[in-house]
Amino acid sequence: MNSTRDRILQTLLRQPRTSINTLAEAVGINPISVRHHLTNLLVEGLVSSEEERHGVGRPRLVYFLTEAGTERFPTRYFRLTSRLLDQLKSTMPEQMVSKLFSQMASDIAEDYSGQLKGLSMEERLDLTKILMAEEGFNVEWEKTGNQYQIHEITCPYLRIGQSHPEVCTVDQTLISKMLAVPAEKVQCILSGDTHCTYVVQAEVMTK
Repeated sequence: MNSTRDRILQTLLRQPRTSINTLAEAVGINPISVRHHLTNLLVEGLVSSEEERHGVGRPRLVYFLTEAGTERFPTRYFRLTSRLLDQLKSTMPEQMVSKLFSQMASDIAEDYSGQLKGLSMEERLDLTKILMAEEGFNVEWEKTGNQYQIHEITCPYLRIGQSHPEVCTVDQTLISKMLAVPAEKVQCILSGDTHCTYVVQAEVMTK
């Protein structure tokens, strides 16, 4: 990592809750340029911000890494998880591993079952977006013609998924369970696409 945005991320990793002026000094560029990079990082879900009171006067805006931002850096948690999955896959069939991930996602969706009653499908999509955000995904949805497209802008499992694609069962199952219809994956970041996209048919959802 040596680009300006990467140096910003590294600074936030070492110094959480940092102001724009402090970031500018640490990275060696002007505050306006830092603000531009932060805007992009906020959109990508790698950085978040909030106001913080610092003595008297108006509160200042501070920035910090999200979970997705933190996971861009090597951690022992990643290595431990990867080793656990290697061990799991060596002791049981691949289909069983995928089934475990699917069941885990079903259990998460079940926690929201009470909130889904009486909701329109677009309200379900909005609730799905909130649920996915709590699980570390940055998700947007749109209606195109006779179908809805759910785009995963960022995925908290990307690094794990590169070695263990079975983990992708989690988000696909979450979406399907929350919407109560099958979700078809039409784009996948692991296949070289810019992000993962799932599709559900609008006429099926409105029945």
